[in-house]
Amino acid sequence: MKDTLRTLVADAIAGAIDAGELRLGAVPEVEIERPRDPAHGDWATNVALKSAKAAGTSPRAVADVIAARVAGHPDVAGVEVAGPGFINLRLSESALRRQVALVREAADDWGRVDLGHGRRVQVEFVSANPVGPLHVGHGRWAALGDSLAAILAHAGWQVEREFYVNDAGVQMDIFAKSVAARYLELCGRTTTFEPEWYQGAYIAEIAREIYEAEGVCWLDATPQAREDYFREKAYAQVLAHLRQVLHGMGVDFDVWFSERTLHMQGADGLTEVQRAIGQLAAKGYIYDLDGAVWFRSTDFGDDKDRVLLKADGEYTYFAADIAYHKDKFERGFDRVINIWGADHHGYVPRMKAAVAALGYPGQLDVVIGQLVTLLRNGEVVRMSKRTGEMVTFEELLDEVGADAARYFFLRRSTDQPLDFDIGLAKEQSSDNPVFYVQYAHARICSILRKAVGLAADADIDAAAAAARLAPIGTSLDALQDPAEFALIRKLAEFPEVVEFAAELLAPHKLPYYAEDLAGAFHQFYTLCRVVTDDVALTAARIALVDATRLTLERVLALVGVSAPERM
Repeated sequence: MKDTLRTLVADAIAGAIDAGELRLGAVPEVEIERPRDPAHGDWATNVALKSAKAAGTSPRAVADVIAARVAGHPDVAGVEVAGPGFINLRLSESALRRQVALVREAADDWGRVDLGHGRRVQVEFVSANPVGPLHVGHGRWAALGDSLAAILAHAGWQVEREFYVNDAGVQMDIFAKSVAARYLELCGRTTTFEPEWYQGAYIAEIAREIYEAEGVCWLDATPQAREDYFREKAYAQVLAHLRQVLHGMGVDFDVWFSERTLHMQGADGLTEVQRAIGQLAAKGYIYDLDGAVWFRSTDFGDDKDRVLLKADGEYTYFAADIAYHKDKFERGFDRVINIWGADHHGYVPRMKAAVAALGYPGQLDVVIGQLVTLLRNGEVVRMSKRTGEMVTFEELLDEVGADAARYFFLRRSTDQPLDFDIGLAKEQSSDNPVFYVQYAHARICSILRKAVGLAADADIDAAAAAARLAPIGTSLDALQDPAEFALIRKLAEFPEVVEFAAELLAPHKLPYYAEDLAGAFHQFYTLCRVVTDDVALTAARIALVDATRLTLERVLALVGVSAPERM
């Protein structure tokens, strides 16, 4: 409808120019937006204000000409000029009814927009160190990344999900030493456990799994051989566990990228890290100072230059990250989106500087996910009942389920800390937002099944029931009630919500829309009986509730939450 009205206004301007009513050299770009106050209409345009100077007259005079030509169109019930020259448009009842048919015809494609035009985008998220369990912050980033990927795909992008496995560096050595020490303890040998080693109970669990599978065979090995083996064994166990937990949330990655590969020598004797630095050097962005190698990140807006190779010959994490992003873009992505934790906020300018220096300015977006505080009925939860340590994401998932976890993680903007109330997430009442939305979908399915049950088939699914009672093409002329039109108006917003969420990388817009839509449906259902003695009215309302079902199903799919037919 937005595109239809944009074309309608543009055609009105073109007609006015041809008739000599407006002195414009060309039709200006027409922007159509929803007014802040619904009382002002369904849509509004400021094109008269933007083109008045070129037309040599006042904005209201331009607006009056356009409004006169738009008035009377079958999709427009009313048009008025407001304020300094805004044009407010109110849709006709026939145009609103047509939205119901559009939803049902589009089905799973309802809400699709074409922002990406088939271009490729990579979304990299979670990327936890493979040395321990996922914390609840990782869960928030998993929900955010997976939903964002789904939204971008619905907005016309070719999307690839990637997990960057930080399997190189000092943390892996510490991990190996930690597991080896706990293994030796199980073998009865006294060990020294350094304060900086990983202390969690999960380390002992990993060591016990190795001990129970392999016994004491590593007891007399050299410390280096033992740690090398335990590093790989424990790393594989943790990585497999991460995959399992994320899959349990419905999050699966297309690519698991190993950081180690960036440090492996190729046929030319160089690593990917060395090649990346060499590329920057060839462009003049590298210099030596005090025995270290520096990147001129200030050339691209960073507050200071950054070290890539330290004086002791060790590469920085930043150097590996540059090589990693070089690899990303060389794989053919038009755009890269990283989702990082709040502790990486200061890292963003240097990474964008490096990507620009590599030749991809403006093609990297970074979304910062703020931290999560767990609550139970309003009280802060800090420790796991099982281990006495932090509550892991897996434990949270086990307690509240994937649907509630994903929905609650997405419900607040990523730039804000999140209070996650476990008690509320488990509550089966309208106070629980995910239950409220899912219940609306289940209620619709129940209405459709019962409607068909009147004709003899109680077990038919909701989609088939709607198709039988109100096939595509069913007349919607019987829809007259204000509650019906309020619900239709909310349905019609879905493509805009998808577009907004995709443009601003803001998946939190979807849960709020889902709740508004569920509220509009519940209000409609309170005021309008669906199955009546009027056959035409019943069919039209069946079509409307089916369009609502399809929209709820689609928005929940983009959030990554199920749409149950029974609750």
